[in-house]
Amino acid sequence: MAKRTKSKPQERGSVLFDVLYEDESRASNRRVPMEILGGLDGDEPARQLIEEQDRAIAEKSGRPSRAIRSLSRSPIRVPSTVSGD
Repeated sequence: MAKRTKSKPQERGSVLFDVLYEDESRASNRRVPMEILGGLDGDEPARQLIEEQDRAIAEKSGRPSRAIRSLSRSPIRVPSTVSGD
């Protein structure tokens, strides 16, 4: 059976973001479609999308939505290779 290779997020058409909330909690690797980013608004559409997702989650869970303090792109991680020598 052939081994499945895992593609990087950018190759699949999405960008990962780390979110820091006002209450000092953090959410890592929030996926945002690449097509909504760029242009004059930069990463602002990502903030709007994540805020909408957070509102929907808060509504379903019955908890208040958290305010976003900052948003940054997640660092790209290079997979480590294990040598079998």
